[in-house]
Amino acid sequence: MIKAIIIDDEQLAIESLQWEIENFSQDVKIIETFTNPKDAISGINYLKPDLVFLDIEMPEIDGFQLLQLLDYKQFDLIITTAYNQYAIQAFKANAIDYLLKPVDPDDLIKAIDKVKSRQLNQSSTKNIETVLSKLVQGNFERHKKIPLSLNNKIVLVTPEEILYCKSDGSYTTVFMKDKTEYLVSKNIKHIEALLPIDTFIRIHKSYIVNLNEIKELIKQGSGEIILTNDRIIPISRSHRKQVFDALNIS
Repeated sequence: MIKAIIIDDEQLAIESLQWEIENFSQDVKIIETFTNPKDAISGINYLKPDLVFLDIEMPEIDGFQLLQLLDYKQFDLIITTAYNQYAIQAFKANAIDYLLKPVDPDDLIKAIDKVKSRQLNQSSTKNIETVLSKLVQGNFERHKKIPLSLNNKIVLVTPEEILYCKSDGSYTTVFMKDKTEYLVSKNIKHIEALLPIDTFIRIHKSYIVNLNEIKELIKQGSGEIILTNDRIIPISRSHRKQVFDALNIS
C-alpha cells in the first residue's frame, strides 16, 4: 500500500482528489491532508509518506518552495495544479507526473501506475533532491527568454536581466537592469511561475527579486535587502526564513 499525503490550499480540491483516489485506486491510502503548507512541511517530515500530491499555487509558501524546505525528501511527487506552465516536460522526463485540475481519472490512474512501477524497481527510484535539480536545469533551459504580456504586445526578456518584480494588484511591474520598466498585465504569481526557481525568490507578497542582484541584507526586524541598484526592498516576516536559507545566512 502506498501511503500518500495531499497538499492543497483549497479544501474542496483536496476532497475531490481524495474521492477520485479512493474510487479509482486501491493501491493508495491517504494518511493525511493539509491546506496550510507550513503544517504540511511538519507533516511530511513526521509521517514520511511514500507519495505526495502537491499543489503549486499556495499562499505564503508555494509548492516549489515547500519542497526546498523539507528535511524528509524520500518520496514520489505528483504535482496537481490548475496551471500548465510549471515545466511539465521536465517533470515527465524524470518520471514524476503532473496532473491538471480538474484531475482526469485516467490521468490519475496512469500517474499512480508510474509510482507503483518505480517503487517496485528500487534501482530506478529517484529522490526528490535529484528531481528538483533536474527541474531547475530544465526550467531554466526552457525559459531562456520569458514572455511578458503588456497591454498591446508581448516582450521577450532574459530572466538574468531582471532585477526584481513588484506586484500591483492584477498587474506586475518588472524592473530590468538597464532601468527599463515593464507593466505586465499579469499578477505576480503568473510572473513567478515563469522565472527560474534557482535564481529568483519571493521575499514578500509584493516582491520577487533576483538572488544574484542582492548586494546587502539588513537583518533588523524581519529584514530588508539592498539590490545592486541600491533599491531597498522589505522582507516579510513569513518569507524571512526562506530568504535567509537561500542566502546561507543564519
